[in-house]
Amino acid sequence: MAQVVVTRNIVDWVPKDSSTGEFNRLPSSFRNSICRQPGSQFPPEANRYHLFVSFACPWAHRTLIVRRLKGLESIIPASVVHWHMGSEGWRFGHPGESPEIASAPERVTGANFLRDIYFKANPGYEGRFTVPTLWDTKRQTIVNNESSEIIRFLYTEFDDLLLEEKRGVTFYPEELAEKIDEFNGWVYDTVNNGVYKCGFATAQEVYEKNVIALFESLDKIESILASSKGRYILGEQLTEADIRLYPTIVRFDPVYVQHFKTNLKMIRHNYPNIEKWLRHLYWDIPGFKDTTNFEHIKKHYTKSHPQINLKGITPLGPVPDILPKAE
Repeated sequence: MAQVVVTRNIVDWVPKDSSTGEFNRLPSSFRNSICRQPGSQFPPEANRYHLFVSFACPWAHRTLIVRRLKGLESIIPASVVHWHMGSEGWRFGHPGESPEIASAPERVTGANFLRDIYFKANPGYEGRFTVPTLWDTKRQTIVNNESSEIIRFLYTEFDDLLLEEKRGVTFYPEELAEKIDEFNGWVYDTVNNGVYKCGFATAQEVYEKNVIALFESLDKIESILASSKGRYILGEQLTEADIRLYPTIVRFDPVYVQHFKTNLKMIRHNYPNIEKWLRHLYWDIPGFKDTTNFEHIKKHYTKSHPQINLKGITPLGPVPDILPKAE
């Protein structure tokens, strides 16, 4: 594989010459879909596709949850990168590191860094090296690296390969689609991405604007859950609205409160309905707890962002990372 030189620093989240001090997330670059229609460029096949993820990343976390909920683990294998992101981006593991981390060179692509996979797909690639990354082992290219799109085709396109009990299980039902899209819209901007806009802000007024918007949205979510007719955002049915919100909320108290300075309130102390919803998903629904790795989450944020935490000190608290089910 030819050596590609990257001149920009991947972890410069806000350019040093930024006139606004605001974090702006760039769009994902690979946007193809797996489709079971005849003639599809990327048809559903067992063990053809490989998912590269980080346990630390909330966007990748969505795909792991859906993969588990749909029973796709044996159909779409996954590899986990190391929790640390350095100047060359996500890397694979070194000998002796945690067994859940894929070792370099990674067995499917031979990559040492996630970026190697991107350059394997496109030697002239100039975008971001992000997880999740869905790789096609047959065409030797990236299918998609946008989590919101990956989870959508995981709902339906592999159903012919699944056990009967998993077929037809969708978290984006037609009758709730409009409500899910509306909820996702403001939650993405002010909560999912909002915590990053708080944490990566390099100007006081930008931080304050985004942290106020974040807590206004958390207050709104608290109210929605308080009036819900079921245990979930939209009532009695687990939907994409819950799945996309969970990775942010489960990281909120352990990381975002201190690391991203989103410390006006805590979920466990100030949002009883969100806290009840969170613990229900974590303790009761397979696919949430078993895809949540607090060690990777806490170490990644605190040791990968020197512009926020220069010495890479990881706080011990809060203890526990999530409260027991019965409390």
